Amino acid sequence: MNIAEQSMGPLFTSPDPDEARKYFRQKSRAKANKLMSLKEAVERFIHNGDYLAIGGFGTTRTPIAACHEIVRRGLKNMGFAGHTSTHDFQVLAAGEVFDRVDIAYVIGLEARGISPCARAYMESGRVRVCEWSNFSLAARLKAAAMGIPFLPTRNMLGTDTYRYSAAKVMTCPFTEKTMMLQPALYPDVAVIHVHEADVHGNCRIRGSVISDDDLARASKKLIITAERIITNSEIRSDPDRTVIPYYLVDAVCEIPFGAYPSAMPYEYYSDEAHLKEWLTVQNNSKNFAAFLRRNIYDCPDHGTYIEINGGIDRIKELRAKELLLHKEDINAEL
Repeated sequence: MNIAEQSMGPLFTSPDPDEARKYFRQKSRAKANKLMSLKEAVERFIHNGDYLAIGGFGTTRTPIAACHEIVRRGLKNMGFAGHTSTHDFQVLAAGEVFDRVDIAYVIGLEARGISPCARAYMESGRVRVCEWSNFSLAARLKAAAMGIPFLPTRNMLGTDTYRYSAAKVMTCPFTEKTMMLQPALYPDVAVIHVHEADVHGNCRIRGSVISDDDLARASKKLIITAERIITNSEIRSDPDRTVIPYYLVDAVCEIPFGAYPSAMPYEYYSDEAHLKEWLTVQNNSKNFAAFLRRNIYDCPDHGTYIEINGGIDRIKELRAKELLLHKEDINAEL
């Protein structure tokens, strides 16, 4: 193979599928009851130094309850996949959880603005960075899910994003065209929030899956947080709706409203007022420290976090807004 050009960025994880298979071979495929508390799941399956990936996209279907628990446990020195990571990124940055990041989109909360704490942490010099595009990280997860060391693509060619990535440029042996090689990404652990799951880990997702089906197959350990637990007989009654099969999953945690304050399609809208509060309070370090104590460190669980930020009444408002938006979409289609 003719490698025509070499990038400058560090490769934080091995793309070797045979190394990953050594782990996957010994992973149990028993249809066991994997239901446990989120605290237990994080304690058992996430450790200092692990490479972590988070499901969802932007402020949609992100496992915020799990991010809080990771910060609350004081986990450090982790790698992280910043695949359009917004509120989850600022939560993890506030806890200084990671020290190396594969970046596609971080620090910003899209149209809401830039997170001061995330920006300060990334500019501190304590975080190593490798740059990618959103599609590159998706391709890297796809390669890992396929069990191959890389996927050839044509994105990032001729850009500084490529220059500071860990990809390689090659000449295609069939066409002699220039191709980009995206190395497979095998996270040590991933957390994905879903709409429904059974106790074994069979999962349903409504709306866009993004790359979460590939992420589930690429990750060595997988924690599922679910809006609700349903029976295995219900899963079996409509198997086509199962996006993530049980044998990929290590832990299942029932966390109603587990994506709050981000959005959960067909369930509840994002709490824009609270997301704005997160951004605004970061402008004063003393106030932000008190805010983190109140909302994460002194907060025992996600249910309590919701209670101190409006409780079930606020959730009902967000649910009504989400349902109204979908009703308007349906009417527009008609």
